[in-house]
Amino acid sequence: MDPEPKKGDDSPSNSGNSHGPVHPQSPFPDEVLEKVLSFVDSHKDRSSISLVRKDWYNAERWTRSKLFIGNCYAVSPEIVARRFRRIKSVTLKGKPRFSDFNLVPLDWGANVYPWLVMFAKVYPFLEELRLKRMTITDDGLELLAKSFPSFKALSLSSCDGFTENGLKAIASHCRNLTEINIQDSITEDVGGGWLSCFPENFSSLEILNFSSLNGDVNFDDLERLVSRCKLMRVLKVNESITLDELQRLLVHAPRLTELGTGSFLQELTPRQYEDIETAFCNCRNLQVLSGLWEATSVYLPLLYGACASLTFLNLRVAPLQSGEFAKFLAHCPNLRCLWVIDTVEDKGLEAVGLSCPLLEELRVYPADPDDRDHHDGVTELGFLAVSRGCPKLHYVLYFCRRMTNAAVVTIVQNCPNFTHFRLCIMTLGQPDYLTNEPMDEAFGAVVKTCTKIKRLSVSGLLTDRTFEYIGKYAKDLEMLAVAFAGSSDWGMQCIMEGCPKLRKLEIRDCPFGDAALLSGREKYEMMRSLWMSACSVTMKGCRLLARESPRLNVEVIREEGGDENQAIKVYAYRSVAGPRKDAPPLVLTL
Repeated sequence: MDPEPKKGDDSPSNSGNSHGPVHPQSPFPDEVLEKVLSFVDSHKDRSSISLVRKDWYNAERWTRSKLFIGNCYAVSPEIVARRFRRIKSVTLKGKPRFSDFNLVPLDWGANVYPWLVMFAKVYPFLEELRLKRMTITDDGLELLAKSFPSFKALSLSSCDGFTENGLKAIASHCRNLTEINIQDSITEDVGGGWLSCFPENFSSLEILNFSSLNGDVNFDDLERLVSRCKLMRVLKVNESITLDELQRLLVHAPRLTELGTGSFLQELTPRQYEDIETAFCNCRNLQVLSGLWEATSVYLPLLYGACASLTFLNLRVAPLQSGEFAKFLAHCPNLRCLWVIDTVEDKGLEAVGLSCPLLEELRVYPADPDDRDHHDGVTELGFLAVSRGCPKLHYVLYFCRRMTNAAVVTIVQNCPNFTHFRLCIMTLGQPDYLTNEPMDEAFGAVVKTCTKIKRLSVSGLLTDRTFEYIGKYAKDLEMLAVAFAGSSDWGMQCIMEGCPKLRKLEIRDCPFGDAALLSGREKYEMMRSLWMSACSVTMKGCRLLARESPRLNVEVIREEGGDENQAIKVYAYRSVAGPRKDAPPLVLTL
């Protein structure tokens, strides 16, 4: 969301809502402009429209029904409420992305409660709330449940703070709920009792995802709920649900397009095996399949009947071996998106290249990210095989323990349309293992060949030459993540001077200091955020940045016993709301 204009009256009386007068030099009457803007859904396009001229700004603010806020501290609830009056859907992101790596304290902030209090006052017709990396307590969920009678959709991604009691309030009071989607959330006190709190006549649910909740579920409650919701199209259960229970759910949900299975760790009778196989064969509309906890070669054939129409296969929690994985893929010719663990090894990725010619996105995660000395997994050979067989590939996240410059050069020649290239060489400071040269030419090839690259993660032994390449060629780059790389401040200076569309920059364990930090002071206010941790930045440099950038919030996350002159973790972001008021003692706002 863009800040309000510095000049002019944007009160409702002058907002263009009166439908009649034409603004000076405006080519359209207000009612025509508002009608046209009502068809624009993209939040980026709407933000751009609002900056054209004052009457466009007013028309946009009165026709917007969906709100996307990429940083909950970039603006305040009061500013949002003053600018927009007809919001029905809100997407709100909180903590920095590095909170996923435990680099941000749990009590850092991003509590959604103040937002909910304001929404209850000005948006009683709110229908959707989608949170990512936010804290939402049981009180917040209860306020949400009781304040919005038309509320329909709740999505909690990587959120924390709530227990089963909060979900019980949602289930008890949200009579029009069509979606409850809990993904990767950090919870310890959430069992399955909340599923029994939906009223007996409740039947509107279309999306139900509780795959990340660890508590046991009363299957009878779940089955009754699924059987009543005839329009259910997304069902993702946790690993407490067994295979035979899953079969009973599938009978009640013939419209499913997305399924997250429970555990495959179960002894089946021949009759149970046959019933489950039949249930999957009847899933004719299934496009997305995930879960498969403890799946083995014994039970994978159960799924073959549902594979032909799959476009997205998520095996992130299924440590399959290459042989069984290859047999499975042979039944999935229409895959566009695949997430796997590196237990499939290079042989498994060779099968991807042979079986998935339509693949557009590949993510390969490490089975054990903390085991950096383990030499199994995937290498450049698997990546090469995928690039040869999947020419449409444009998004990759690839964790490996070795790579070569020549391999990456060939990969991007095979797939020149990469928009997201995230190569994570897990051995820190690892050079090209064949030539012992830095990996500079690999990432140079990426930015030279893939002219549409928007997101880039670099790793391995890298000098400033990599950043020189990025600054010179990556003109559409929006997000860059750097770890354990670079030679001097000049490397970061190349990025800040050469990437005009950069929105997010994440740096950790690099030799960049105050000169590097300050090289971007004219650019940070145009970006969403900057993260730097374990670099050579000092408190003096951070204070200077804060003093010269009044619209920038510069926060230093301190560590007990650390050097008071060093800024170990720095998070800087643009804001029209000023310094936040809820920072914990460990967060120093400059």
